[in-house]
Amino acid sequence: MNYRMIIRLLSVSLRIVAAFMLPALLLSLSNGENASAWAFAITIALMFLLSTITCICKPRKTSLYMREGFVVVAVAWIVLSVPGALPFFFSRCIPSFVDCLFETISGFTTTGASILNDVEALPMGMLYWRSFTHWLGGMGVLVFLLAVSTISGNANDALFIMRAESPGPQVSKLVPRTMQTARLLYTIYIGMTILQTVLMLFGGMSLFDAVTTAFGTAGTGGFGIRNDSLASYSPYIQWVVTIFMALFGVNFGIYYLFLMRSFKRAFRDEELRFYFSVILASILIITLNILPQFDGHPEDAIRHAAFQVVSIITTTGFSTANFDLWPQLCRTLLLLLMIIGACASSTGGGMKCSRVLILLKSLRVENDKLLHPHMVKPVRMDGKPVGEDTLHGVYAFLMAYCVISLASVLLISLDELSFETNLSAVLACLNNIGPGLHLVGPMGNYSMFSDGSKLLLSLDMLIGRLEIFPIFMLLMPHIWKRARDYRA
Repeated sequence: MNYRMIIRLLSVSLRIVAAFMLPALLLSLSNGENASAWAFAITIALMFLLSTITCICKPRKTSLYMREGFVVVAVAWIVLSVPGALPFFFSRCIPSFVDCLFETISGFTTTGASILNDVEALPMGMLYWRSFTHWLGGMGVLVFLLAVSTISGNANDALFIMRAESPGPQVSKLVPRTMQTARLLYTIYIGMTILQTVLMLFGGMSLFDAVTTAFGTAGTGGFGIRNDSLASYSPYIQWVVTIFMALFGVNFGIYYLFLMRSFKRAFRDEELRFYFSVILASILIITLNILPQFDGHPEDAIRHAAFQVVSIITTTGFSTANFDLWPQLCRTLLLLLMIIGACASSTGGGMKCSRVLILLKSLRVENDKLLHPHMVKPVRMDGKPVGEDTLHGVYAFLMAYCVISLASVLLISLDELSFETNLSAVLACLNNIGPGLHLVGPMGNYSMFSDGSKLLLSLDMLIGRLEIFPIFMLLMPHIWKRARDYRA
């Protein structure tokens, strides 16, 4: 294990997060929010001091292998969440440190679950930082580090970090060099964020509202700056957010194909077609079910149905209506969409459409083999056979996902809340969605849970964002052993 290189990466990551706090500090100063300004200033100073101290440890080798990649990603997300929570705690905007940590992890993991009863009571600097954690966590802190610097003697070693931090059953490079891939991803990410901001400004939104909403949409996080999320904004704004939520839930490799003018390859992508087919079918079903609640205003029913379907499947978590009051069929369908999630290599969470497709295709192949035992028929995606390692990874992910979900529901049941609340809270956190049903619905929050349950749900958010295995690897003793020429 290359401990020195891991410490170096953590040190640089601390500096990056500290630098990204500067706009929140300046915003607090310009608005006369003294407590917030001091909180950000102290946090930034502490992070730079810690980073300077840890930088003394120079790595003898800069090579990164698979286990270092998974370990540094898992440790970085845990370590960075603590200083990220300090501004909330130092300013006393959130008095409990457990609540601060929950809110920050929810931000970085783009979950959007909150313990706040009155979001609008937060100072503007804190609201900005809270929303920006979504944007930074959406693509990943370490992917950003790959985009702006060379961190390894061998550029291809950085692929191990991207594999650990990027969601989906498998990660491939869009261009030959991993750093170029990271830069391309962030260029697309920044460009789409700016475009959404401009479109919302055209709709009469203030600059602050537009920027913070774009941060939450781009990261598919869903932290709003109003207590009613986006319900009080105009239909135009809601449609813009709906469209961009759907776009940020698409595999970013598709956008690379568009840039390369490979339109046929892009539209032949099975995951993309499955993703939009599920969205359109769900919108139709929910619209027909909620139409009676809108007194003959089908355009309102379509808009709210489209918004909530896209918000849930992309795991963004914004809301324009209290869907917890919708018919049971709608609520059940939204719960299923939580599990399915967005596309692989997007900023969305959930199991991912590609995994669901692979599982469905695998089920069909296994059923055919029961009828024809000697038949050789591989599972195919986009016309190509799916490798055995990918299949085994999907099966292992599903098993781990089920075990974690059941264990988490069982443990938080100690708080004596309803089963609907517990189950939807676990699924909402594990799938990085935010709102669930009943007490954690779109008009509720997570403040009623005990500190122990909040920490467990925070762990579920981290497990869900990093797709289980990087966090699990921290618990394996052999991962931490030193071994010469060990490459795993």
